[in-house]
Amino acid sequence: MASRADNLASTLNFGNFAKATELRQRIWFTIGALIVFRFLSFVPLPGVNPSALRNLAEMGRGGVLDLFNTFSGGSLERMSLIALGVMPYITASIVVQMASALHPTLAALKKEGASGRQKLNQYTRYGTVFLCAIQGYFLAVGLEGFASQQGIGAVVQPGYMFRIGAVISLVGGTMFLLWLGEQITSRGIGNGVSLIIMAGIVAQFPTFAANLFEGGRTGSISATIIVVFVIMVIALILLISFVERAQRRLLIQYPKRATQQGVMQADRSHLPLKLNTAGVIPPIFASSLLLLPLTISQFAGNSVDTESGFGNVIVTLNQYLQPGAPIYMALYGAGIIFFCFFYTAVVFNPEEQAENLKKAGGFIPGIRPGKRTSDYLEYVLTRITVVGALYLALVCMLPEWVIRQTGVPLFLGGTSLLIVVNVTVDTISQIQSHLIAHQYGDLIKKAKLKGRMR
Repeated sequence: MASRADNLASTLNFGNFAKATELRQRIWFTIGALIVFRFLSFVPLPGVNPSALRNLAEMGRGGVLDLFNTFSGGSLERMSLIALGVMPYITASIVVQMASALHPTLAALKKEGASGRQKLNQYTRYGTVFLCAIQGYFLAVGLEGFASQQGIGAVVQPGYMFRIGAVISLVGGTMFLLWLGEQITSRGIGNGVSLIIMAGIVAQFPTFAANLFEGGRTGSISATIIVVFVIMVIALILLISFVERAQRRLLIQYPKRATQQGVMQADRSHLPLKLNTAGVIPPIFASSLLLLPLTISQFAGNSVDTESGFGNVIVTLNQYLQPGAPIYMALYGAGIIFFCFFYTAVVFNPEEQAENLKKAGGFIPGIRPGKRTSDYLEYVLTRITVVGALYLALVCMLPEWVIRQTGVPLFLGGTSLLIVVNVTVDTISQIQSHLIAHQYGDLIKKAKLKGRMR
């Protein structure tokens, strides 16, 4: 059932878009900020050789760095100032969010309102700086070691000065992206950090399409495979657009209250439960854990002794955990389902929700307030999470299986499509909200003018 906002949005007249001056300014500001982000992705770190990085990027294909490189818009393979992107911030925010659900002190901060959220955001930024420093240092050390093993001079002058400079540059680049995302959120349209991630993914799509059709032109990729890829992408986009807006709306009844006319009237509302409560976190976690052994083996290179026990473990994992392999697909699907239930349990607390409803005087018809309501919410949430987990597994595993079967050496994951479609839908919803507010503003102005004429 569509909400009132959806019904009003469906009747919007986009001819009024030109009249919404503030909305146009916000859109132009967002576009300008994303252009700045794309320019920064081509500014290399001090002390690196950009021409030698291409060969290193080709050697590191298929690992977890390939996933992070997609989210950063190719900045990682170019070793730019924003090579780490906003992934340290995403990781820190997830850790703080989970800790606030498990630790009593942080849980109390979360309930304090705006001041508590500000404190948690401060902890998230501290965690971002810490993760950036750690990841930046190991990235610099790994770049030196990987380049020396392959005989490629990617670092002009290896040493501690290069590492210190790389860490400072990477921390500054990530924090600048966070500031840019905050500016987009406050002065532009949509969530700034999400738009930056989406812009990095979308920037890779032209390369993917060009390689796909170039392969069709040269004959290395058959026309049937190209058609299958196009149909798969369109079908996944339609499926994601449908499921991400799907909700289970629970009816909430409030006690009867006297109106101004003296009539007793009962208030009703709905508690929306999203079909996919966990979002894109489960596939990111699952793929990162599975691709970690492959990344370690790639960076270790020739230094791994295949005769040793550790070397045998790395080689075996590298063999069976290749993307698209049967064991990889089974573990990938199981990891997505596990993290989907785990993260849903962290972000949604049925007991807290039932307590809030009880304090507000609300109840679900036929369900007693308190413990019975909490059990019912958990019952409903568990069943819709099963559907959401299977949907996430299908969306993320289907591209991997198709790429494995066709042998097309292109990176296009369901996680990328999930992020792009989710952010696009959210941004369009905010644009609709601004247009609705603009229409309401016009109605109020007309009503004031008619009142003065009377």
